[in-house]
Amino acid sequence: MKQNLNENKARFQGDNPSKRLGYIAENLSRIRTFSHTADKEAVESVVDETICFIEWTAPEIEPEYAEELVNIQVELARWKLKFDNLWIDDSERKKMEEQSSAWSEQVLDMSGLQSQFIA
Repeated sequence: MKQNLNENKARFQGDNPSKRLGYIAENLSRIRTFSHTADKEAVESVVDETICFIEWTAPEIEPEYAEELVNIQVELARWKLKFDNLWIDDSERKKMEEQSSAWSEQVLDMSGLQSQFIA
């Protein structure tokens, strides 16, 4: 397990920070989508992966963006602590979907990737 995590970390960190932010934004979007189409374990897995991605990216980006990412990471960790209750409460799950979507847009903006396609 530890070796697999180290391999994933090395592969993930092989990309530039903008691309890594894009992966984080994509995962946050997946949380939104999976929250009403997949099982609880799939969502928890993406949350866990996103927490790791943030940990591996935040030290290498501008401090104000790193702070925003860490704030997202803290909220994701809070979700994990009460995930069973979030999952069974439709209104809480809807809030989780909406927050994930907002974070996804925020992180995508940080990445600068979206502007590369608009230009």
